[in-house]
Amino acid sequence: MLANFKRRLKALLSPKFIGYGLVMTIASLSAIATGLGLNEVKSLERQTQSTFFNWRGAIAPPKDIVILAIDDLSLRQGEFYDPKTRPFLEPFRTTTWKRVVYAQVLEKLVKAGAKVVAFDILFVTPGDHGIADDDKFQKAITTYGEKAVFAASYEFTQIGEANILQLASPESIFQIKPNTLGLINFRPEVTGNIHRLGVQAPPDSGLPIVPTFAAAILDVAKVSYPKPKGDGIYFMGGADTWVNAQQQIPFYYVVDPYNWNSEQLQGGKFFKDKIVLIGATAASKQDIQNSAMGRMAGVEIHANAIATLMQGKSMAELLPTPLHQSIFIFLLVGVSGGILCWLKRPAIQILIALGIAIAWIGIGYVSFIYTSTILPVALPAIAIGLNGVVLLATGSIADQIDKLLLRRTLERYVAAPIVEEIVHQPEGFRDLLEGRTIKAAVLFSDIRGFTTLSSRLPAKSLIHQLNTYLGGMVDAILEYQGTIDKFIGDAIMAEFGSPVSRGEKADAMNAIHAALNMRLALMELRKVWQSENKIPFSNGIGINYGEVTVGNIGSTRRLEYAVIGDTVNVASRVEGMTKELGTDIVITGALYEIVKDEIDVVDFGEHALKGRVGNVRLYGVIGIKGSDRTIYEQVQNDLKRHTAVIDILKKGQIPKLRE
Repeated sequence: MLANFKRRLKALLSPKFIGYGLVMTIASLSAIATGLGLNEVKSLERQTQSTFFNWRGAIAPPKDIVILAIDDLSLRQGEFYDPKTRPFLEPFRTTTWKRVVYAQVLEKLVKAGAKVVAFDILFVTPGDHGIADDDKFQKAITTYGEKAVFAASYEFTQIGEANILQLASPESIFQIKPNTLGLINFRPEVTGNIHRLGVQAPPDSGLPIVPTFAAAILDVAKVSYPKPKGDGIYFMGGADTWVNAQQQIPFYYVVDPYNWNSEQLQGGKFFKDKIVLIGATAASKQDIQNSAMGRMAGVEIHANAIATLMQGKSMAELLPTPLHQSIFIFLLVGVSGGILCWLKRPAIQILIALGIAIAWIGIGYVSFIYTSTILPVALPAIAIGLNGVVLLATGSIADQIDKLLLRRTLERYVAAPIVEEIVHQPEGFRDLLEGRTIKAAVLFSDIRGFTTLSSRLPAKSLIHQLNTYLGGMVDAILEYQGTIDKFIGDAIMAEFGSPVSRGEKADAMNAIHAALNMRLALMELRKVWQSENKIPFSNGIGINYGEVTVGNIGSTRRLEYAVIGDTVNVASRVEGMTKELGTDIVITGALYEIVKDEIDVVDFGEHALKGRVGNVRLYGVIGIKGSDRTIYEQVQNDLKRHTAVIDILKKGQIPKLRE
């Protein structure tokens, strides 16, 4: 039970499971941040919405909205006043214009057929030019005021230590109709930018309820429009959108006879059936605001608000409350994170994560621009992208750990080049572990008379000599890209072509070369043992080639990568035949047919193998074609001497050696 607990704890603390935990943590934190309505989250979303507007670019504003701009050109007209040639410029001579000029403009625009003339100017104090000047404006209001809208504003006034919210309205100076008042207040977001339609006073403030400037204008103009589904402004574009559409006219054009009768204004016909907004666009008038599409004059923001209502494009949140938004974000980020975890491979995970994040931004953009519906975009996209980064990092760490462990395990059994190939292509190796049929050369090696030797030699000396022998044989096999399958006492089982094949002939020749290399290595070891007065080992090697089944075999408690099948059984029996045939390396006909052009052999004919129906043709390997036979002949002589020693030991003629 403790072992199972440790295994489970180790799995839970692995980088991949930590990555999965972080994915859910990111989803949870994103939902919590949204549900709490953190300013940082709101700011991200508003900045994203501004980006969407900028991606879309400017679009043509409604033709029936015109801005009469108090711009720098109009403010400079007083410089050109001449009582004889330009007497109409007399009201512009002072820094604050005479209000009679507004009376003139109101009269001319109404007579020209304007639906409404809206003043984005606060007339809340008496004018600087006396009562007579205000009276002239009042006279125009009395006559044409039913077609006008005047700006009002809720403002805080410091009275003692208290801030008192009050309505700043032209009603204290002029007699105007109540329905011609409109609030010019906007509420900036946490970004400092204006995104929403105008605001009204709180119902419990005790102040008069005044409609927004845009609503009042459309009401006076008798323009019907759909009920707003939200309070967001759908901006037509940035600053100068109305200028570029030739729907923004300098204020003084209306009082200048030359411009009034120009081709553009056509004696005022240009203003027929138009909504005319009068407001400051000059920077010196300090009415430049931060909007969702950058800095622009307040009157331009009002124009965008009116256009939004007229076209039924007011922006609305799809999910109205922070709770709904937080649940949605948790599901979106969590489900996408689950998909990423299922994909497993870090490189694919990061690509899919970025793909999902970009796709969600695209969905948010389409929804925002084409349906005026606001989706949570910034935080989910960032969270999904962050999931990909986390899974890439933890997955890469896990892969490096897996590769390190795999390398350390394989290096004990597999040649270095094959280790590198497996480590760098682990997916193919994992498929192999699940079970597959391949072709490979299978080699068995066994020490002659080891049972007899083990009963006569001291234990420590035997183990030391055996380990020395096995080390030399393993090195000889690994040098030719063999895979050490297992040790069975003094026997060695190895494959060539599993888990990585170099091709049929290459695998077969690697097995032959490895066997010849083992022959040479054993000769060198025998010389050392003889010099140490130890009984030198001799071995037999059997090799077969054919189909084998490879994979992880065992129980849930112990698994082992193994090669099984008839080819393996034949190779084992062939190794046993080396004793009967009196040679050290024997191969089957199946292997010989692949390498026959490369090696010299002794044909031993067909033989029956224990436990197998039918005969198998066997060949003793002399060496590579054209090579010196001296080594082969020496090995054969050594085998005879070794066999004689074993026979003597079996008869008990040599006493057991002591430590």
